[in-house]
Amino acid sequence: MTDLAARLLAALPQTQCTRCGYPDCAAYAQAVAAGVADINQCPPGGAQGVARLAAITGQHVKPLNPDNGLEAPRSMMFIDEDWCIGCTLCIKACPVDAIVGSNKLMHTVLEAYCTGCELCLPVCPVDCILVENASGSATGWAAWSPADADQARDRYAFHSYRVKRDGGENDQRLEEKARMKLADLEDHSQHTDAVVLDKKRAVIEAALARARARRKT
Repeated sequence: MTDLAARLLAALPQTQCTRCGYPDCAAYAQAVAAGVADINQCPPGGAQGVARLAAITGQHVKPLNPDNGLEAPRSMMFIDEDWCIGCTLCIKACPVDAIVGSNKLMHTVLEAYCTGCELCLPVCPVDCILVENASGSATGWAAWSPADADQARDRYAFHSYRVKRDGGENDQRLEEKARMKLADLEDHSQHTDAVVLDKKRAVIEAALARARARRKT
């Protein structure tokens, strides 16, 4: 990340809401630094957020782009215990690990960590997540704080690390399983035809090659 992108990232609210059109605040900061995204695409930052990015980039302040959303009070998510089915989809969608619970057990939002990104809403199959106003009439940075942003940034960093770590461990388990099958393919297949077994062997070897390539990237 360039120095400009790093300074832009530090000026963003770190809600990781994707309303800017990018997968996270870092990607948006890099896009602004590269000149492919405008400074007025972050609704959680509001007008003050646009002014922050304008000061860093030297651009003129402009109104928030309504295509990305409107400046509004900060939201807080709550889960209706009577309707939650424990599917864990909201847990997986939360970018700052602010939702806790287990499969088939009721989930809970940790209010101190919720950024109001609302990414949990569209994945809930029973619409048990409620949205409430958490900042009254305050909007943008008046409804948020540098300490909140720092906490959200740290939690998103750990969330990203955990997802990558868990994915790597799962990939390793699958790769080991594939290697075992390849080592004794005849006993792991209902087919006995040599041609069919050779095709299966080629498919497994190709999958293992892709796995090795992913580790090198």
